[in-house]
Amino acid sequence: MTAQTVLLTGFEPFEGATINTSWEIARTLDGETIAGHRVAGIRLPVVFGDALAVLREALGRTRPAVVICLGFAALRPRISIERIAINVDDARIPDNLGRQPVDTAIVAEGPSAYFSTLPIKKILHALNDAGIAAEISQTAGTYVCNHVFYGLMHELATHPQVRGGFIHVPPMVDSEETAGMPLETQVKGLRLAIEATLSASRNTGAFDR
Repeated sequence: MTAQTVLLTGFEPFEGATINTSWEIARTLDGETIAGHRVAGIRLPVVFGDALAVLREALGRTRPAVVICLGFAALRPRISIERIAINVDDARIPDNLGRQPVDTAIVAEGPSAYFSTLPIKKILHALNDAGIAAEISQTAGTYVCNHVFYGLMHELATHPQVRGGFIHVPPMVDSEETAGMPLETQVKGLRLAIEATLSASRNTGAFDR
């Protein structure tokens, strides 16, 4: 039997950076098999609209059982499991093509918000039990991360058998003694998040412990 796919996305660098931790994690896990599912790592552009086009193409090509989109959060010291995506783009800075939407709906006439369908509390407990700093976040912001999170959940609204959501990751550092988290620890955390999702009941989601 052909292994099912877990689609794991990360972003290209932005705002003058040379690396993006979210992509470093996704490309590290690309090709691994976790709980009988093959991980497909995909890099998204930090561009409003274009990021969703790349995501839609990957969804159609990989037909995943689970989708976890990753984003970089420079000021967050923990892995942040997002609960909710809101239907607004409001960019503090331009994206990588200079686009800077303000107070703009991601999907015209779309619902105000979508909840993650990942088992967010189960993921949280799995990471914390492994000694990995993690938290539930109530906001994914209004930049390209939230844009992708909302766009993903809008796509999956007609595919309820596919679980999906968004996780923000902290800066990548070489030592536990400095701010941020080593890449190795973050990769371990995402493996645990994938395992927790694949082992969860379909009835668990954004409101479950």
